[in-house]
Amino acid sequence: MNLNKSLVTHKTLRGVLGSSALIVLALLSGCATGPNANPRDPLEPFNRGVYQLNDAVDRAVLKPVATAYQDVVPSLIRRGVNNFFANLQDAWSFVNNALQFKGEAAADSAVRFGVNTFIGLGGVLDVATEMNIEKHTKDFGHTLGYWGVAPGPYLVLPLLGSSTLRDTVALPVDFQGDIVGYIEHIPTRNTLIAMRLVDDRANLLKASAMLDEVALDKYTFVRDAYLQRRRSAIYDGNPPDDDTGGIFPAQPELTPSREALRSETPTNALTETLSNAGLPGDEKVKP
Repeated sequence: MNLNKSLVTHKTLRGVLGSSALIVLALLSGCATGPNANPRDPLEPFNRGVYQLNDAVDRAVLKPVATAYQDVVPSLIRRGVNNFFANLQDAWSFVNNALQFKGEAAADSAVRFGVNTFIGLGGVLDVATEMNIEKHTKDFGHTLGYWGVAPGPYLVLPLLGSSTLRDTVALPVDFQGDIVGYIEHIPTRNTLIAMRLVDDRANLLKASAMLDEVALDKYTFVRDAYLQRRRSAIYDGNPPDDDTGGIFPAQPELTPSREALRSETPTNALTETLSNAGLPGDEKVKP
């Protein structure tokens, strides 16, 4: 009886967490900045406050734990942990690729999950990549974007970080697609959730260290990088120059000009370097 109550409570909390930003957005809809405000980020003052809170929590708790994890745990084990959670992600990517009618990508995701689960010791070994089976990471926010739902304003969610209104609306669905959430043994489930959090943060240590060393507005950089890479992922890495005649809402401010792409500015170079170092993003990944 207590187990059932705990499961219900866990699922309820996930739903509340996924929708909390929507309530905040409604309450703060009148708090947009002035005429010079970035149209993608009308809640910038609020978002910056949440960003600073998240950064404080990260520096006090997450980063030290992730650093210790990287220093103490052998790389072979860390790679296995990362492969395990990436394999679970492939299962949800299969669903979203199917919802987008991307047959080849859905098939790749299904095969990857099957191969790595049954041959790769539950996903600890990434056998599918060795077989050159392409990885197509997708979530429900991608699916909504693919079918023409505009991203809406940029949001920074407590603890969860960068998002948009569209991606926040998609969060409860993504939570339901998380296999870990269906594990009935509470200590096991909580351990896996904590392990995934630490593993994700450890993968970003190099990127965050580089970001700390450069003289720029980290909030602005993270926001712009998130929006740019998120849009790129919806178009499978090939966003159009314009959206004329397409099903996607126009977002010209998110697409750099050809001249900007050609120029070797410090910002462009830094973006590429941080991306290679592990800056969060969602794009079609080739083995």
